Amino acid sequence: MTGVADRSGVTTVEADGIAPLTRLGEHAPVAPDWTCGTCGDDWPCAPKQDRLLTEYGADRAMLSVYLGACLAAAAEDLHAGGSTSLQDRFFGWLPRRARRH
Repeated sequence: MTGVADRSGVTTVEADGIAPLTRLGEHAPVAPDWTCGTCGDDWPCAPKQDRLLTEYGADRAMLSVYLGACLAAAAEDLHAGGSTSLQDRFFGWLPRRARRH
């Protein structure tokens, strides 16, 4: 597995499955169980979700690409290929956009 970096340049998952040292309060995932290294909740935890929404702003496409890469790495680590619960965990919290007619 390769690392996945967010826009801050912080690599969230290392190839050896060990999360790198991060800034205090970074809320980076710890592989292979994909829990938050700061608060211990399932990653992405609520503080990280808020941070990602702020960090990516209106660039929802890039946020989706980043979360998709994280989802793929988590599915590999957790042996949960195609799991709906993982999809909900990584994408279910994203705010919905209003549909254009």
